[in-house]
Amino acid sequence: MERAATSIPSNIAEGHGRSSNKDFVRFLYISIGSVQELETQLIIAQDLGFVDSVDHLQQRTRELAKMLTALINRLKSDDVEQQ
Repeated sequence: MERAATSIPSNIAEGHGRSSNKDFVRFLYISIGSVQELETQLIIAQDLGFVDSVDHLQQRTRELAKMLTALINRLKSDDVEQQ
């Protein structure tokens, strides 16, 4: 879980440092994958009895995925407008 959680902002930062929106978008998609990986690991931790409830954390991971998706859509629309 720690690796997946660390990967999310790391990929956002790496993508932001790239030279194009296309590269940035690619890294944002990788970040969304890490968000989904983290959510899956939270569910597994709950199923195995390591934690009582992960509902609030699942809600936050879903919100983060929505924010990343909105940013992707914005960057893609910016690229279309510039063409």
